[in-house]
Amino acid sequence: MLDLPHTTTIEGNAVRWGKTGNGPPLVALHGTPFSSQVWRRIVPQLADRRTIYYFDLVGYGLSEMREGQDVSLAVQNKTLAALFREWDLDRPDVLAHDFGGATALRAYYLNGLRYHSLTIFDAVALAPWGSALVHHVRKHEAAFSGMPDYMHRATLRAYLQTAAYNPLSEQAFKIYSTPWLGAVGQPAFYRQIAQMDQKYTDEVEGLYGRMECPVTVLWGRNDEWIPFEKGVALATAISDAECIAIPDSGHLVQEDRPEVIVAAVLKRLAQG
Repeated sequence: MLDLPHTTTIEGNAVRWGKTGNGPPLVALHGTPFSSQVWRRIVPQLADRRTIYYFDLVGYGLSEMREGQDVSLAVQNKTLAALFREWDLDRPDVLAHDFGGATALRAYYLNGLRYHSLTIFDAVALAPWGSALVHHVRKHEAAFSGMPDYMHRATLRAYLQTAAYNPLSEQAFKIYSTPWLGAVGQPAFYRQIAQMDQKYTDEVEGLYGRMECPVTVLWGRNDEWIPFEKGVALATAISDAECIAIPDSGHLVQEDRPEVIVAAVLKRLAQG
């Protein structure tokens, strides 16, 4: 498990973060409904080459969760920009997945952040996006938030498994479920879903163009959340290289094929 011993308050939200390793900086950005623990099998493989910064997005993981909280994509890129200032970073390498991908792109095109390189995979970046559950929760958030615990646990477990191509381990289920359980976690889970709005990617999609840094786009070939074709389109928009298909992997590549992520990052870092 990754340790997140630090807390920084940004625009009223307590954000938990950690860092490890040696060398130039690399920032890892997780997606929904996960936490920085998605990097637990990847960070140790990179720590001898980079100082890796990781954090839980606003309203996720160990970061603060509270009623009425704005946890939308509109908040996450501002948080990333604030953390860059907190960490005194200038053009770090960035590794981003899902909402972390949207956050990295929004921060680049809207906040002016710049990266030494970007490795991005299965990102929320191009319309349309959002599963059937997302659309249903957005219409009935209160009903989902108030479900009996056993119903919520069953829904959460089923939802998490759809992110992966291979069966998730019990350890993975526990790691990804725990923040979303109980009187605070359950409503927070449906809060973040209810605030998923395509307008936040529509806002930046028209700005996409070749980025001022090397970009590697990877995509799970069996992603049922965001199809591989979206990865091809994203690579065409922001990179000089084609999207790399990851066989036998769904949306949650960190569980299905973590070695592919490690190899892609190491190749990118070796190229300078």
